[in-house]
Amino acid sequence: MTKKKFYKIVLFLIMILIALICLLPFYFMLIMSTQYTEDIYKGITFLPGRYLLENLKTVMNAHFEVYYKNSLIVAASATALSLIVSTMCGFSFAMYNFKGSKFLFAFVLVTMMIPTQLGLVAFVVEMKAIGWMNTLLPLIVPPAATGFGVYWMKNFIGSNFPKELMDSARIDGASEPGILFSIAVPCIKPAIASLGLMNFVTNWNSFLVPLIVLNKSETYTVPIGIINLNSAYRNDLAAKITALSIGIIPLLILFLLTAKTFISGITMGAVKE
Repeated sequence: MTKKKFYKIVLFLIMILIALICLLPFYFMLIMSTQYTEDIYKGITFLPGRYLLENLKTVMNAHFEVYYKNSLIVAASATALSLIVSTMCGFSFAMYNFKGSKFLFAFVLVTMMIPTQLGLVAFVVEMKAIGWMNTLLPLIVPPAATGFGVYWMKNFIGSNFPKELMDSARIDGASEPGILFSIAVPCIKPAIASLGLMNFVTNWNSFLVPLIVLNKSETYTVPIGIINLNSAYRNDLAAKITALSIGIIPLLILFLLTAKTFISGITMGAVKE
């Protein structure tokens, strides 16, 4: 065995070990979803229990499918709107030198430094004033404009979409919107896929804002529905963990479908501006 082959085998074994360590919490979550609540407090076990069906019944009786539907609507809609806004704004900042562009982009960067919690009171007052409380709109419309999304797309487009290509399209008679959607978008698919996956995960897992603006059970999203999986006399931890296991299914499917493109977008986006 050569020295180079030996190093490859060692590296491969180390990667397998790291992967197992990362997957271990998910395994324990699945195991605990098959157990009775009181059994979970007795200690960690590697073997599944016999209460999976009972836990699933508890979750379904709480109308978890409604929370699931609400989360899908919120995550998909907010992600789609955010991708449109971020792509258009990022393209504008990267490709056009207009008056005040540097100031506006600096303002976008400043918004990334302000914690969400600081504006939460004003946000709730605003949502109440326009009648959006106890609806899904506060979870869909405001996240459409994110400073990180604009920053991400601006840097990616500026590094991977040559201005010469845009000039050639203009000579051929293409309009500015046509250049963006017909020429630029196909060239920046990895960035769009990466940003879309990050936005979907963020909106799916959103907890603080839904906790404040949603007070009716029919508008709950998955995170809010999970914390309310309690009976009148006990905290059903096993049912909550079962709901968590069900809640990560869309994220796993989405990542498996876009993993290659996501990694490509992350690595290509690491190019220095």
